[in-house]
Amino acid sequence: MNLSSGRDYLAIPGPSVSPERVLNAMHTSAPNIYEGKLVDVVAGMIPDLKAVARTKGAVAIYIANGHGAWEAAAMNVLAPGDTALVLATGRFAALWGTICNRMGIETEVIDFGRKAALDPERVEEALRADTNHRIKAVLTVQTDTATGVLNDIAGLRAAMDRAGHPALLMVDCIASLACDRFEMDDWGVDVMVAASQKGLMTPPGLGFVFFNERAKARQNNGVSYYWDWRPRVAPEGFYQYFGGTAPTHHLLGLRAALDLIAEEGGVEAVWHRHDLLARTAWAAFETWGQGGPMEINVADPKRRSRAVTALALGADNGTRLRRWVETNGGLTLGIGLGMSAPDDPKGDGFFRLGHMGHVNAHMILGALGVIEAGLRALDIPHGNGALGAAADVIARG
Repeated sequence: MNLSSGRDYLAIPGPSVSPERVLNAMHTSAPNIYEGKLVDVVAGMIPDLKAVARTKGAVAIYIANGHGAWEAAAMNVLAPGDTALVLATGRFAALWGTICNRMGIETEVIDFGRKAALDPERVEEALRADTNHRIKAVLTVQTDTATGVLNDIAGLRAAMDRAGHPALLMVDCIASLACDRFEMDDWGVDVMVAASQKGLMTPPGLGFVFFNERAKARQNNGVSYYWDWRPRVAPEGFYQYFGGTAPTHHLLGLRAALDLIAEEGGVEAVWHRHDLLARTAWAAFETWGQGGPMEINVADPKRRSRAVTALALGADNGTRLRRWVETNGGLTLGIGLGMSAPDDPKGDGFFRLGHMGHVNAHMILGALGVIEAGLRALDIPHGNGALGAAADVIARG
């Protein structure tokens, strides 16, 4: 018997589920790219994007995924020979540093491992030791999509301020924007990168770089034509917003996504929903873990992302579970990306649940129900009462 017929649920940590309104907005003939509706759509979109990022600064839109946004951000404020301090809490900050290396930027890496958030005191110590101010920027992620670690960005800025160091603070919010609370201006973030395919609920293809006046003053005049953010935030012609032809249908979809955020009550309401649904999933995971090998990768709930949870399940159970729930339940879970250990080179003992973007109670509770069916079918030991624990979180609100 196969119960996977019907609508699939892609519960990986990005791309996330795109709402019907977003898809329908994109399902139209291409609009004029020189004048008319599309020009008006983009003009109205800029302040709404800034509202989600909680900034009065600028935002540049690129036809790119998050990797492109990384490169754009780095190229605009760093030059070959500069040094960046990279704070790794999993896979993605380190990869951003690798991209910087390919651009001729030197990097110093503080690796906090795969289970812990960054330690602001260690960062403060490193910056105090940099008496010649070789370090031009501090790079990190708010949420590491691989590990589920949520970093304390406000605490990081406070540590930088205590050290009296002039480095820019550059933060990857690709997984966390419109999922985890983020206050760009209040937390003193100079540059933030994001993408369309996660909390913004739009198919992959748009990258965003938000920046403030302090970052603008560090402009690298050697930046390439395409990545230069200056014409994108002050275009003489509409096409300069995008370095050429506009990504028409993605923009129409993003407009619909931003409307959905506003109609929900704004980004604070969206943060609250993500927090509640994340705690719902954690209640089930923690209960299953009391009678078996399941373990949430991040022990401290305060340092867990509200967008994605990474879990250990032991041996090859992660891969077995993922394949069972997809084949038999139409549920696609995330692979153990970047979580592999020497005795688990493919990450077979891990899986991830994305709970980001267009998700609600029945989606999360349904996913948890299919996961429990998989645990039972595969005879993977687990504690009892997980679904009831999850339902209690929803019931309490």
